[in-house]
Amino acid sequence: MAEETRHDDRKNDHDHHEGDGEDDHGDHDHDHHAQDAEEIRAGVVTVSSSRESGDDPSGNAIIEILEGEGIELTHRELIPDEFDRVQRSVDNLTDREDVDLIVTTGGTGVTPDDVTVEAVEPLVSKTLPGFGELFRRLSYDEVGTHVVATRAIAGVADGVPVFCLPGSENAVRLGTREIIVEEVPHLIGLATREDEPEA
Repeated sequence: MAEETRHDDRKNDHDHHEGDGEDDHGDHDHDHHAQDAEEIRAGVVTVSSSRESGDDPSGNAIIEILEGEGIELTHRELIPDEFDRVQRSVDNLTDREDVDLIVTTGGTGVTPDDVTVEAVEPLVSKTLPGFGELFRRLSYDEVGTHVVATRAIAGVADGVPVFCLPGSENAVRLGTREIIVEEVPHLIGLATREDEPEA
């Protein structure tokens, strides 16, 4: 079990200030992101029963984009489409002190062995429905109405943002590049902040 202080180095206050005029709005935007995480360490999990470690284009794509944004990869794993394995893997990563972000790829479809969503949802304390909604909206331009079979989700588990992407390389490039790297510094700052004690 991780120590209670495992995320303390990342916990900060997040203040909102109201103001009038353009200058105040600029200050508000600055304060709004003042506690964004600057150093991010990621764990990437590929869920597939048919791929091997040397054949993981989707995992490679996620890592390429994350590292291109200065996010450090501290854990990578390829596991089969098994409920217990997926849940245990993600749960273990949320306990690690060197993981601030978890991205999974695979197992979000509707076939009988697609169990990533079912395995991860019980671990999530706060859901981020906007991620799946935005991902499907962006994906529609590429795959049309096939997006109805895409169950990509995101949430926060033990203070760690978790994103579950489909298994295709195009899908993970879209979700990682267009959404995850744009929002994860702010999400980590929010998920790990502590409120100021009352005077």
